[in-house]
Amino acid sequence: MQNNDDREALDVFWMQRAIELAKLAESRGEVPVGAVLVKDDQIIGEGYNSPISESDPTAHAEIRALRDAAQRMGNYRLLNTSLYVTLEPCLMCVGAIVHARIAEVVFGASEPKTGAAGSVFDVLTSPAHNHNVALRGGVMADECAMLLTEFFQKRRVKADQ
Repeated sequence: MQNNDDREALDVFWMQRAIELAKLAESRGEVPVGAVLVKDDQIIGEGYNSPISESDPTAHAEIRALRDAAQRMGNYRLLNTSLYVTLEPCLMCVGAIVHARIAEVVFGASEPKTGAAGSVFDVLTSPAHNHNVALRGGVMADECAMLLTEFFQKRRVKADQ
């Protein structure tokens, strides 16, 4: 059984990879959100936001990580996995997370406008579902939030020019 220090260290380790993916999204003109799906201390799926470049409103980091993992695993059920994502998931993403039977979601920054993991909606821990997802938020929250803040500040400056 892991102690809290080990759990926190692993959370930071995997969140750092999600942040790398978020930066990749940003370098491509996308909102900087990254996601990593982990099973047995191995990455089985990764994704970053790409709805603009893919002309696909469902191409959120979480969805892309789930799709990647499902292809690699040959199964849409992704049991006993942990999803690390830099931003609190939206309603669409938490729906997919529940259907995939993800065991836990660990996110960085809260999303006060559309967050569906406690900020606006609380879908993942709802007793209405036949599958509940463990949830931890705030892992590297400042770093994750800063990526988004800086991205949107740069966009506003460009729009004003």
